[in-house]
Amino acid sequence: MRVGVRRRVRAILLGAVGVLYLFSIPWYRTPGSEAPSAFGLPSWVAVALGCYLAVAVLNAAAWLLTDVPDESADEPDAGES
Repeated sequence: MRVGVRRRVRAILLGAVGVLYLFSIPWYRTPGSEAPSAFGLPSWVAVALGCYLAVAVLNAAAWLLTDVPDESADEPDAGES
């Protein structure tokens, strides 16, 4: 994959991470309303956990697209003088 495409995809993935963090906050729920249950947890907890899981997957994908330079190739060996 070309470098420009990788950067664009990585930026989209990181933007999606930000959106998921905003969606995980239960401010869209009506205060004081009875929370339905999902997997034995209040639904807002299940939504938050699902968002955090998706954030972990998207963050891992973004790191896979990140080129990390090998610093040892730039530095001479310590034993050489």
